[in-house]
Amino acid sequence: MSSLPAELVAADRIRVADAAASKDGVLARAATLLAASCPSTTPQSLLDRLRERERSGSTGFGHGVALPHARLPGLDHPVGAFIRLSNRVDFGALDGDPVDLVFALLVPQEQVDHHLQLLAALAGLFGREEVRRRLREAGTVEAAAAVLLADSDSWGTA
Repeated sequence: MSSLPAELVAADRIRVADAAASKDGVLARAATLLAASCPSTTPQSLLDRLRERERSGSTGFGHGVALPHARLPGLDHPVGAFIRLSNRVDFGALDGDPVDLVFALLVPQEQVDHHLQLLAALAGLFGREEVRRRLREAGTVEAAAAVLLADSDSWGTA
């Protein structure tokens, strides 16, 4: 799996050179981006869910990447948002590295297995140095989308 399913992240849920300056600021920005695709909820309720998940353990993945995520009742399909920060933020990652690449994920409450599959696929994608480098070099939303969605036909969405 070399990229994300096209329906998981759209250009309106991608930010590059975002100025969020704290972990909570990043989570708030992610909640706002995700809420635009979840009309039955609010940015605040999504922020509460993302914060709740972070309290159980940091989603700082390592290599400057964080994968905040939550399951949401009433959601009918997974939704993602990507944020590249202009400055790194401490996310409490196990490797101690601050974060500048963030992919936030919402999955329907009942899709536990799919949630785990998507997280594993995201970890695989962001675990690749080449992908991280290209995302850090992407100067536009379109360039970041191209990296995230490259070869999206090869992704399973089951």
